[in-house]
Amino acid sequence: MAAMTAALSSSVVTVRKQNPILSSYSYSQSFNPNLRISNTNFIKSPINLSLSSSSSSSRIVPVSASATDSSDTSFTAATAFHGVCYVLGENIDTDQIIPAEYLTLVPSKPEEYKKLGSFALIGLPSDQYPIKFVESGEFKSKYSIIIAGDNFGCGSSREHAPVALGAAGVTAVVAESYARIFFRNSVATGEVYPLESETRLCDECTTGDLITIELNESLLINHTTKKEYKLKPIGDAGPVIEAGGIFAYARKAGMIPTLAPSS
Repeated sequence: MAAMTAALSSSVVTVRKQNPILSSYSYSQSFNPNLRISNTNFIKSPINLSLSSSSSSSRIVPVSASATDSSDTSFTAATAFHGVCYVLGENIDTDQIIPAEYLTLVPSKPEEYKKLGSFALIGLPSDQYPIKFVESGEFKSKYSIIIAGDNFGCGSSREHAPVALGAAGVTAVVAESYARIFFRNSVATGEVYPLESETRLCDECTTGDLITIELNESLLINHTTKKEYKLKPIGDAGPVIEAGGIFAYARKAGMIPTLAPSS
């Protein structure tokens, strides 16, 4: 089965993922008829997306919002994330990421999506994590990259978990491993890139370190310690996240109809 690869530029850019429901990206693409989500140890049975296409290539190409010619495939794709990291340990569960009392907030409403960001990681025990992820009175965190240990996102299933992180300005989580449902929700919502580390980076990095993640090289660079670490490739999940989530991706693929704007 042919692998899906996103066209990438050589420049390093800083990316801020948006609420996929609120974003207005447009894309042109051709698709492999047997496209599937990357097979990682979190996804035991890859999702097969059956698409009708005669094209031998498979890619998703973001274009400018003003572009009207769907055949124009020139673009600048996200190739890297750069920012300050926040370091966590093992078994960070969804109650710590976003407590249940805040699940009444509706991400499709701009003001409530904004509020979700202010509550991201508010459930962390203060004795273990004295540095606040989001400062009081703020909606965004200064930490755009999270580095964690094993089993990140365990606990109850809630799409609000990756959405809250994305609303707070997080672009990527780099963990030793993930709870399967958090990994899937991250891909489905398109809010954050759930990247896997080859080694235990939560013991190698410190909150406040300046980090660059090179997606096309599967590389994490710690500029504070001047060390580099290999990451596992994001694979076919990458284009789905870049599109803004599974529904945005499916609309661009013609799998579900695109809603006409209300008059």
